[in-house]
Amino acid sequence: MQLKKDKGQLIVLSGPSGVGKSTVIAELLSQRDNIYFSVSYTTRQPRVGEQDGVNYNFVSRAEFERMIAADELLEYAEYVSNYYGTSLKAIQQRLDTGVDVLLDIEVQGAAKVKARCPDALFIFIIPPSFEELSRRLHGRNTDSEEIISGRLEKARVEFCEIPNYDYLVINDKVTHAVEEIEAILRAAECRVSSRQRILAQFQ
Repeated sequence: MQLKKDKGQLIVLSGPSGVGKSTVIAELLSQRDNIYFSVSYTTRQPRVGEQDGVNYNFVSRAEFERMIAADELLEYAEYVSNYYGTSLKAIQQRLDTGVDVLLDIEVQGAAKVKARCPDALFIFIIPPSFEELSRRLHGRNTDSEEIISGRLEKARVEFCEIPNYDYLVINDKVTHAVEEIEAILRAAECRVSSRQRILAQFQ
């Protein structure tokens, strides 16, 4: 029996470039009904094949700066001269209706979310080894050696933030990584604080 939840769970997923977050997220979304993937806002130009409102909400720099000034963003960061951010209103609306919300953000943004939403679940995805991460980045055949080297260096810095997360998921195989995330979400749903409505009848 699927119980209606009082409030949705905010889930923050981070991990280095090349770890396979997008694939894990796609698989997780295909297996769960009551979950919404938060589409970030960005000022960068769409890449080939990307759709507005699906991959990102593409906005102008002026519009993004208006959103910052109006405090409409849960978190935002500037990365390689472009802004990336998460709409607070879109998330709150879904959480209030009992829907879980999943955010895919880097460590800088995750730290800002933690400051504002300490009840969120923070999950970091790592590869089985650093060599495997390098192999996956090279296997994409989309970036120069210089860019790959930069991504690996950034990964080392991001790994230093892992102690700030609640859970560590190893993406050796996508199915295993999704199973681990499912177990984390199941445990969160069983928290006393998540089941106040049911608990009320026993008090």
